[in-house]
Amino acid sequence: MLIGILQTGQAPESLRGQSGDYPDMFVRLLSGKGFDFRNWHVEAMDFPEGVRDADGWIITGSRHGAYEDHDFIPKLEDFIRQAYAEAVPVVGICFGHQIIAKALGGKVERFAGGWAVGPQDYDFGGETVRLNAWHRDQVTALPEGASVVATHPFCENAALVYGERAYTVQAHPEFSDDFIDGLMKTRGKGLVPDALLAEAEERLGQPNSSAAIADRIADFFKQSKV
Repeated sequence: MLIGILQTGQAPESLRGQSGDYPDMFVRLLSGKGFDFRNWHVEAMDFPEGVRDADGWIITGSRHGAYEDHDFIPKLEDFIRQAYAEAVPVVGICFGHQIIAKALGGKVERFAGGWAVGPQDYDFGGETVRLNAWHRDQVTALPEGASVVATHPFCENAALVYGERAYTVQAHPEFSDDFIDGLMKTRGKGLVPDALLAEAEERLGQPNSSAAIADRIADFFKQSKV
């Protein structure tokens, strides 16, 4: 099964030597699960010819806001709507979670409560799942067809499912603790409050549920295979 990765941002250059870029992180996350991968850097306007160029799609995180004016965003939203219409499964992570909701009629906003950074405990239907977060935008109104499958006191719509057509998560199962630590040092200073960075740093190193979410993503793709 070929999974197309739609890259909507780039990891800081100083961290890529150790962690790779965003597509590399998803390949590692889903390694050993029977998938092949191909990357399209849509942020740079490198798009697939059509939604059936892969059997399923992953939309990565990005430093951009889904509501911002960038050339790639309208074209990506059109692609999402076409994939949804043709029932080609799409997974969205962080920005991907947000842009899918926006493309299908939901609302994304900069959250008045500020940032979520580092390990967070999410309620996935009564199961506590710990994942790394890095965001201050959120899905604040659901599109038609979306159901909430995970919540957090800070983020009401923490994960969404759209039948067998889309599965989206606000947190970053692909981000290691080392990468989060690097983000705090490279992008966090002066952007995220110092006290919040300090709290997040103290939580790093705890057990993480990324593997469980990788299993959920893999199951979603395999059950939705067209």
